[in-house]
Amino acid sequence: MPRRSWVLWAAAVLTSAAPTLYFWVASLLTGGETVESYFSAVVYPASCPGWEIYDRVYLPAYPVIGFPLLATNGAPLVVLGLAGWWLSVRRGRVRLGRIIGRCVAVVLLVLALPGFLAPTLDAALGPGCAQMWGPPEVFSWQIGWSLYDSLPPLLMLLAVRVPRRVFVRRGPVARTATAVLTVAAVVLLPAASAASGRVSAEWELDCAEFGHGTVRGLSTAERHFLCAVRGYGLPSDPSYDSGVEGWDEASDEAVLAQGRHLCALATRHGGDIGARAVEEAPEASLATKLAFLCPAVAGAQQAEEERRQAESDAYVAEKEQVCAALPRHRPEIRPVRQRRATMWTEFWTIDGWEEGYEGDSPDLVRDLVGSGRGTLAIWAADEVGHACVTVESYTRRPPVETRGWEEVVEVAYESPTGALELVDGDGRRLTGLTTRGPGSYRVRVHLRGRKLVYQVPDPPDGAVRILIEVFPGRAKKTVVYK
Repeated sequence: MPRRSWVLWAAAVLTSAAPTLYFWVASLLTGGETVESYFSAVVYPASCPGWEIYDRVYLPAYPVIGFPLLATNGAPLVVLGLAGWWLSVRRGRVRLGRIIGRCVAVVLLVLALPGFLAPTLDAALGPGCAQMWGPPEVFSWQIGWSLYDSLPPLLMLLAVRVPRRVFVRRGPVARTATAVLTVAAVVLLPAASAASGRVSAEWELDCAEFGHGTVRGLSTAERHFLCAVRGYGLPSDPSYDSGVEGWDEASDEAVLAQGRHLCALATRHGGDIGARAVEEAPEASLATKLAFLCPAVAGAQQAEEERRQAESDAYVAEKEQVCAALPRHRPEIRPVRQRRATMWTEFWTIDGWEEGYEGDSPDLVRDLVGSGRGTLAIWAADEVGHACVTVESYTRRPPVETRGWEEVVEVAYESPTGALELVDGDGRRLTGLTTRGPGSYRVRVHLRGRKLVYQVPDPPDGAVRILIEVFPGRAKKTVVYK
């Protein structure tokens, strides 16, 4: 076994595994962040044969390309080929070793060369087809990586090749390959410098939906997709003016073509933009806006949203059922109104407002209740959670109750309109808390369950119970009963 063959085999293994090792190390150093790539897609029918061939051959072969032996640029297959060659040579079957090495190399070349030959063919047809593969830097990236992927199999062919000491005229295959590489190098120069296509402005696409757009030949879905990708402030876009980085200068035609390609991939996976084939596609950065262009993605996202909403509704209903099953508070004197509700918060408190006095929540007394003119705040959860709330409105001061409660605090409240309402984080409202219109009131808050919430990571449903009593009173002093 000549040393030359071992060196070439080692080089083949290293070159096939190097990109994966690089991105793995980079991911560790950057905390798992990855670089979003920009690459392309399907073309308009019969316009660019390179794209058409690439799409019809490469995409159906994606499950094969994702096979474990072909992962990490084919490194496992290269190692397997090395093992087969070594065992064959060791047992004196050198010819079998060469056959194994060449078969492995041919498989890798078949997978790598379309990524080089297809864009080269389109570049030879003119800048319009070359542009379908992306801007010049992306086009060069595609060519470069495809040539790099061809390097390991070429090293393998050299490793199993029988050394010759005299000059031998190369066959037609070798001469043709050399000619193709030479022509490609010449073609890439004008392709890289080709002028970009049309990039429509926001007003031309009518992203604001005023009906004054000037772009013709695009469907509503295509216009919306272009607006969303470029961050033109499409009203129906949840992220509004947040575009996809790196696509600002891509032509309309290229963006749409690549969007259609990503849509085709997502459609084959039930509209799931989280599918491996979609996430690993070079144009995967478009996935966040793909619902504007792709009905399958829009349908899948709508179905997922409905599923999540159903889960949320079931979760809320379960908590409300627990609160409703708790015993009602039995006041010592009859209130004008008694209301109960399960109230939610994402910022510790539930708030009370009167119209025209919405704003910052007042500071809490004993971290339980705070009041201001037209504003009220009551602690309800350890940042995020819910509480079983009972509100009682009186025309006179009710007796103080401390038994069964962990904390009881009473504060003054000034009502400018006489229409105080309690509002939780989900918009649920308890109205009619005041009984005598504008004026001075007292608000007494009873709390049970705060200690349990702080002690247990997942407290039981209904752990936090709050009783709020609102009644007329001119006293301004805060009273802590317990």
